[in-house]
Amino acid sequence: MSKPTIAVVGASADRGKFGNKAVRAYLRQGYAVYPVHPRAAAIEGQPAYRSVLDVPVADLDRVSIYLPPDVALQVLEEVAQKPAREVWLNPGADSPAVVARARALGLPVVVGCSILAVGVDPHALGERD
Repeated sequence: MSKPTIAVVGASADRGKFGNKAVRAYLRQGYAVYPVHPRAAAIEGQPAYRSVLDVPVADLDRVSIYLPPDVALQVLEEVAQKPAREVWLNPGADSPAVVARARALGLPVVVGCSILAVGVDPHALGERD
């Protein structure tokens, strides 16, 4: 059986940021994690991708977005081109405009913290964990 898949859009090499905590939380829970960052080569030992469209998986179980609303609005078109069972808009990326645009694009939107949803407390993930 293959691992569930997630693309973390807004992944970060900064272990204090939620975009990094999501990568670590999902790795701990056995997911195949695809960090998406326009300039990083790797995050937490995983190859990073410039765009969700570059992720080498035909369809993802989840896409989790950790971006400010103005940036999230810019990437929703790409996310809409990459089949995913769920698209999580995390706190900070869940402005009414982003939620409305994602729904207008027909994305399977879930508003909430995707780290908590996978059973990990993001506040318990220290920078050394």
